[in-house]
Amino acid sequence: MIQTLGTVGALGAVAGCTAVSQDDDEDEGRPAEETDVDSIAADPTDLPDPIDRDEPEHHELEIQTEELVAEIEDGVTHRFMTFDGQIPGPFVRARVGDTVHLTFDVPDDLNADVHNIDFHAVYGPGGGAADTTIAPGEGPVEIEFRLEYPGAFYYHCAPGQHDYHISTGMFGTILVEPEDGLPEVDRELYLGQHELYTDMEVGEEGHHNFDFDAAADENPTYVLFNGEVGTFTEGGDQGRIHAETDETVRVYWCNAGPNLMSGPHPIGNVWARWYDYGDIESEPVRNVEGAALPAGTTGVGEMELPVPGPVKLVDHALSRTVRKGLLAEVEVEGEEDTDIYNPDP
Repeated sequence: MIQTLGTVGALGAVAGCTAVSQDDDEDEGRPAEETDVDSIAADPTDLPDPIDRDEPEHHELEIQTEELVAEIEDGVTHRFMTFDGQIPGPFVRARVGDTVHLTFDVPDDLNADVHNIDFHAVYGPGGGAADTTIAPGEGPVEIEFRLEYPGAFYYHCAPGQHDYHISTGMFGTILVEPEDGLPEVDRELYLGQHELYTDMEVGEEGHHNFDFDAAADENPTYVLFNGEVGTFTEGGDQGRIHAETDETVRVYWCNAGPNLMSGPHPIGNVWARWYDYGDIESEPVRNVEGAALPAGTTGVGEMELPVPGPVKLVDHALSRTVRKGLLAEVEVEGEEDTDIYNPDP
């Protein structure tokens, strides 16, 4: 992973400003805990294929919760809460009219807290949360629901301390495609933005615990994609996301919050089409530089890629990029088109 101060310097250059190094803390703090996983960050290219059928189907969906210690960045650990051991939780893909049979479990060897799951795509008490709330070892439990309306929708844990569970990773997206499906694109990406509130400073080595007062004040230590600083950047653990010139890339940008509005912006590009609030039935707005994405929603944006080079995905509340760790990069490879952009005229 990228060290925070190194990342801050790089992000400062991206944003066109000079980064300010943080003062060294004389208190070494707590030691980092041994991690349970090498990486908590879900692969942003790991999505189910688009739906190609004309009739509703029945789905068997199994999700379990896992509380895991992982690194936010080198030498900085936190105990995350997750669906299926990743942040964000699995991308669930279905069609209007489909029926989903959910088996939900909170294994007692992987969890210490009560959990549940609330789907914003579901009619029913708490989006299913009322009937999936279980303590470790009490499950599994089962519910079934029919998907009545299309869109890209958020899901999350909602057991009472919603902000704590969401901040530490318990969220994801369920896409309900319309009957006619979505327009074809070349690639799809899935990213989860979330705020992490800890009781230590950005980059301070050691084990960071959750800070409930900071959460109440809506003052995050980190703002992250998929639970890690800079993992989808050059030099990051997973590296830049690959794409090619003349492709169309669709991005599902899940703003988990739990509190802050996001301003999704692709540096070096625009959203050729942006579907506000995950509304895939209405006509998208076109060629917009950024959007306003409230906490608890998934936005859908499409980029055209006529020229090579990195496209940097940021929240244009840029202190979150420069100071708090939120950055993903798409490396576009292919032939130059100097009529569009000429780096050496």
